[in-house]
Amino acid sequence: MALSLKFLGFFSFAVVIVVLVIEEEEMLHSFFSFNIALSLKFLGFFSFAVFILHSVFDGKNNRILIRGTVVLMKKNVLDFTDLRSSIIDRVYELVGKGVSLQLVSAVHADPTNGLQGQVGKPAYLKGWITTITPLTAGESAFKVTFDHDAEIGRPGAFIIRNNHRSEFYLRTLTLEDVPAHGRIHFVCNSWVYPADKYDADRVFFTNQTYLPIETPGPLRRYRERELENLRGDGIGERKEWDRVYDYAYYNDLGNPDEDPEYARPVLGGSVEYPYPRRGRTGRPPSETDPNTESRLPRRTSLNIYVPRDERFGQFHLPEFEALCDSTHNEFDSFQDVFDLYKEFQIPTPQVIQENRSAWRTDKEFAREMLAGLNPVVIRRLEEFPPKSKLDPEVYGNQNSSITKEHIGNHLDGLTINKETFLALEKKRLFILDHHDTLMPYLRRINLTSTKTYASRTVLFLKDDGTLKPLAIELSLPHPDGVSKVYTPAEDGVEGSIWQLAKAYAAVNDSGHHQLLSHWLNTHAVIEPFVIATNRQLSVLHPINKLLYPHFRNTMNINASARKILINAGGVVERTFYPSEYAMEMSSVVYKNWVFTEQALVGDRYTYRNNLDEKRDNIYVVRQ
Repeated sequence: MALSLKFLGFFSFAVVIVVLVIEEEEMLHSFFSFNIALSLKFLGFFSFAVFILHSVFDGKNNRILIRGTVVLMKKNVLDFTDLRSSIIDRVYELVGKGVSLQLVSAVHADPTNGLQGQVGKPAYLKGWITTITPLTAGESAFKVTFDHDAEIGRPGAFIIRNNHRSEFYLRTLTLEDVPAHGRIHFVCNSWVYPADKYDADRVFFTNQTYLPIETPGPLRRYRERELENLRGDGIGERKEWDRVYDYAYYNDLGNPDEDPEYARPVLGGSVEYPYPRRGRTGRPPSETDPNTESRLPRRTSLNIYVPRDERFGQFHLPEFEALCDSTHNEFDSFQDVFDLYKEFQIPTPQVIQENRSAWRTDKEFAREMLAGLNPVVIRRLEEFPPKSKLDPEVYGNQNSSITKEHIGNHLDGLTINKETFLALEKKRLFILDHHDTLMPYLRRINLTSTKTYASRTVLFLKDDGTLKPLAIELSLPHPDGVSKVYTPAEDGVEGSIWQLAKAYAAVNDSGHHQLLSHWLNTHAVIEPFVIATNRQLSVLHPINKLLYPHFRNTMNINASARKILINAGGVVERTFYPSEYAMEMSSVVYKNWVFTEQALVGDRYTYRNNLDEKRDNIYVVRQ
């Protein structure tokens, strides 16, 4: 019926045009009488009017209302001191500058817009003025109604424009009763700043994953452009609202403008000091050293740039100074340590609930090799005595001076002779080795206020499954040639010296954990993967979805660490034994970091055995 009316309308309009042309050329009387011409005009205009009316009503019939709910957090929820922005945003609403959303088709492309998905009419959030946001962390829900053209088809994305003065955190958009599709959900989890802060519209996609080749055609250009925006242009200083993920070296740890003693080498980009990349901030170089990035003023504290979505909240460090009363940044007694549990309402560890000195026993010392801070360094001893991997031409003979005589009486009956070392063969000996890590920097470290030794700790696996320490070797660099082995003792001077040897070994292990196992091998090495994921894998990519929860807040914490923890004169240099050489030493250790060795043992074995077979079948998944 509709098709017939359209045909009649076009035909009638054509008749009118023909009659008018004939009249214009005064040829009417040769073909038709005046009455017939008048009748044709009337019929033509009437039919054309019917066609126009049908088109209007047909267009209205093709439009549907899609209702949705937007969940977001206003800025004043997370920064409740900024009530001024909340008031101004309401004023903007009154003058028609609201938050608009437009649905983007995943089905039909617009040939006038580079074959991108067709874009629907703008719809505005309702109730911004009347919705009172509590001054506590919480979300607000706003209704939105889209006047949607059914011919556009299923929405696959939406464009949002924030015409307010302040930003908000957009959680989700949920569309209800979409024809033939029901509910469509968009997970956003992103800060949306005022539209004039961006060079391109903010686009969010449905909670559906696609490999690049599977992406609906109308959405592909939106997907590609979003990645282009996240990569940036690599120039200029980044601003708070920027969403750019780019790389830089660790050239912002030193502060030579404040004091020449705070000059530090650039970590990364060289054979001498290799290091994982960090997020680029684009700050100008320091005045003293063009290779060092300038530091932020102290008053700006932790406002170092990271892409805004990487910084949901602020990163805070506990204040310990109040607990360290008479000596700055130090504990004055063990009681200060015990007071920490009460101050921070932490349950007292079971090991010291009955006896506060239980932590000093050999059993607890060995147990914490596996159950303490740093269980990733201890390993099975494969040769005896332990050998160093340091270059003897540079460092001299750094092989261990621990002998069988030092440990032979503590092996629970396993005999030792020249030909047989049963404890080694039965895989009962283990070592906590911090010797080669520390030795290259030990002389420089001991020139600071910090004093330490390079340590090796040999342990024995008992029949009951627990470990016990057999010997601790403490070494100083050549030509001093100091390398002394200490064995367990309980009483007298020997007992006190044994406790000190365990303390040195434990301090080395704790420092190794914080600086290398934790900072370097967890935080620093992950940041390039965070950056690369956001630059190369769209939010539509399934791998992006899998990685996102594991990357959350990493860049923010790392940026804060560069500001107050690992910087020159920061917490790490003031409290860890490597002192001002801490980060430089971690760079030297990073030389031996191998990506494929970070997997579980079984995965590494499979990888190495299958590598040759799979070299020709490596798939690069991007975008």
